This record gives sequence, structure tokens and C-alpha cells, in this order.
Amino acid sequence: MRKIIHNFIHCGILGWCLEITFTALNSFRRREFKLTGNTSIWMFPIYGMASFLAPLCRLMRRQHFLLRGAVYAAFIFIGEFITGSLLSRRDLCPWNYERSRWHIKKIIRLDYLPCWILAGLLFERLIRETDEACR
Repeated sequence: MRKIIHNFIHCGILGWCLEITFTALNSFRRREFKLTGNTSIWMFPIYGMASFLAPLCRLMRRQHFLLRGAVYAAFIFIGEFITGSLLSRRDLCPWNYERSRWHIKKIIRLDYLPCWILAGLLFERLIRETDEACR
């Protein structure tokens, strides 16, 4: 149980940091040189749920990194769609992708696939390091 909580907290923090960095870099693209990054308190538990990938990480550890990343990205898309749909019902969803032509119901962006592959592999590494430390 301790390892699950540890992974959840670390995945939540990693996700927050990635999102803040990503949104700050997007500010740079818009020539807003303050590079203000942002996130929402709702995102911590959503990113923390990446810790639930741990059994999948163990199962796929011998697979090619691109296959692992693609599988993680698929699960991230599913998680993003479910949580985004639930939050949208209460008008609490902190993201809206309607301006992208690659959106699905304004909740996920298919053009973010490379980002989610990379994020999935980063979550995998974090989870693997926790598993090794707890042996």
C-alpha cells in the first residue's frame, strides 16, 4: 500500500511539473515571454492515476520502448477522456481542445500522441525506480 501511495504522489507531481513546463513553452510560442505555465488542482489526481500503470509496466518491461509508449499513451487517452467527460458534466474540466482539428469531443487531442508516449515512458521510469527502491 505504501508503494501505491508513493507512486501516486510522485506521478501526480511529475504530471503537474510536465504540464506547467508544457504550458509555459506554449506561452513562448505565442511570444508571451513571461513563460507562465499553469495547471489545475484537478490535474494532480488525474496524473497520479498514472501510478495504476505499474502492473502494465511490469508486464511489458521486455517490449520495445515505442510499443510500451504507445500502449501507455492509449491508456492515458482513455484516462483523459473519462476524467475530462466526468469533469465536463459539472463544468469543471480545466482543458478544452475545441480549437484543435484533432480533438475528440473537445476532451482529447490526437496530435498529442507523441507527448503522451513520452509522458508514459517517464511515468514508467518513475514507477520502475520506486519498485527497485522498495525491494
